[in-house]
Amino acid sequence: MAVVAALAATALLVTLLVWQRQDFLGVVLALVAVLLAAVAGVAGAAHRDRCAALPPATPSLPAPDGLYGIDADTLETLDNREALRAVRERRR
Repeated sequence: MAVVAALAATALLVTLLVWQRQDFLGVVLALVAVLLAAVAGVAGAAHRDRCAALPPATPSLPAPDGLYGIDADTLETLDNREALRAVRERRR
């Protein structure tokens, strides 16, 4: 929302500078540009506050040996050669 309002305010300001209107339409466009700039500022501040209130994300580190999501029981089973042989035979 903040980016859209900022872009609209900038486009309106450029339009005002190019047209150089000094009538009722120019005043209305200037007021709309000020309103859009205020909306962009408030939306940007709200976004900043919302991001500051979120807890920082902690990156999950992979297991050093590349075994993801394997618990101790599974590792114990894989350590047993007979159990490992049975798992390989079931896959075939």
